[in-house]
Amino acid sequence: SVIIPIKLSNAITTSNPWICVSGELGDTGVMQIPKNLLEMTFECQNLGKLTTVQIGHDNSGLLAKWLVDCVMVRNEITGHTYRFPCGRWLGKGIDDGSLERILIGELMTSAADEDLVKQCRTPPQQKSPTTARRLSITSLTGKNAKPNAGQIQEGIGEAVNNIVKHFHKPEKERGSLTLLLCGENGLVAALEQVFHHGFKSARIFHKNVFIWDFIERAVAYFETTDQILDSEDDVLIQKSSCKTFCHYVNAINTAPRNIGKDGKFQIFVCLGTRDRLLPQWIPLLAECPAITRMYEESALLRDRMTVNSLIRILQAIQDFTIVLEGSLIKGVDV
Repeated sequence: SVIIPIKLSNAITTSNPWICVSGELGDTGVMQIPKNLLEMTFECQNLGKLTTVQIGHDNSGLLAKWLVDCVMVRNEITGHTYRFPCGRWLGKGIDDGSLERILIGELMTSAADEDLVKQCRTPPQQKSPTTARRLSITSLTGKNAKPNAGQIQEGIGEAVNNIVKHFHKPEKERGSLTLLLCGENGLVAALEQVFHHGFKSARIFHKNVFIWDFIERAVAYFETTDQILDSEDDVLIQKSSCKTFCHYVNAINTAPRNIGKDGKFQIFVCLGTRDRLLPQWIPLLAECPAITRMYEESALLRDRMTVNSLIRILQAIQDFTIVLEGSLIKGVDV
């Protein structure tokens, strides 16, 4: 058995938190975390190299909102420590409304272990996290400097190139594909930057607006508009792409999970990558009428050359078999 203490940075909460730790050989299943506990120890089977942590709560009580800075998981037998950055809120009516998040882990070097464990034992102050990887629209207008168009395009190229290099390595030498997809400099983060570029407003009618809101508006348009009556081959292909796009988005929205809007976008990108559909979906979104209402004219998604370049870059990973970790897409029936 493996004994793993978890270090949680959290605010006091009246909700009932839970956690599930996953690795290459399995997961712990959902475990309840005693309220307001910053450290817990449990035994489980050998999980292999740790990959993700699912963490959430039931939103109960008056102080249900919960800020999780990071999760540290240490294997007392091997001495390995993994850090799962979060820097986001869990709760209805705050951040993106998520009651659960999927965190991506990285194995820490022994020198960094002690400092990080100390950091994660200290609850953060009641303020917005400063190290959030998954930026909401509102945080992009704050202190964080916006990357320019060139940097964003470079980030996409780098994220895709890292995935290509992953598959060109011998299987035993490959690292975590989950990290390359959903980690700090992964494909999801790079595509988020593309979709954030030129977003018109952080707030509409006093509500935060997220990428997922734009995607849902695109679905509403495609489902209510039968604007294509032609029977040409390329038109039939486009209709098929629209249908598939709507099916996947609806499947993500109806999944029995309390994942927020940013988490849904992550699932959308992961499934689109696995099923080789992203190069079909990007042009649909770029041509959807909602884009003119929600994006500035200078936005990357409204530039035809940039969109075509993005499609070509994403096609570079079409030939690889992407196997997604179960925790990333659990409950989504496509």
